[in-house]
This record gives sequence, C-alpha cells and structure tokens, in this order.
Amino acid sequence: MTGPEHYREAERLLAEGLHVLGEDGPLTGAAEPLAAAQVHATLALAAATAMAHPYRSGERIGMSLEDFRAWDKACGVEP
Repeated sequence: MTGPEHYREAERLLAEGLHVLGEDGPLTGAAEPLAAAQVHATLALAAATAMAHPYRSGERIGMSLEDFRAWDKACGVEP
C-alpha cells in the first residue's frame, strides 16, 4: 500500500468510526475503525516525511513527480 493509499484509507476508516460514534454513542463499535485509521494515518505520515520533495532539475531529492501528484490528489489539492 502506498503512502497516498494509506492516507485515503485513514480518511475512510475515520469517517466510518465517527459514523458509528454518532449512531451508538461512546466507542460502541467505533474503537476498531478509529484505531485502524490511526495506524494508516501514521504510515501515511511516515511515507510523506520520508519523501518530502519532488524531483528537481533531473536530480532526485525526494519523491518522484508521479508520487508527488498522487499526494496532491489524495489530499484534495487542485492541480
């Protein structure tokens, strides 16, 4: 799973957990998706931190332009 995929999965699981909280009240059934969301968010952060900069003038100083664009898309950044 890529960093952007972890990010999107964290968002999905967070929404699921918050939906369960809204229906059932305190933590009934929400703990598992919220914990999984935290794990995916942490993995996404690790990936983004490790590859913080796109290519520049043909020199690799971080992530590829393709990965950089995938992060923009995952985070909802308009091109």
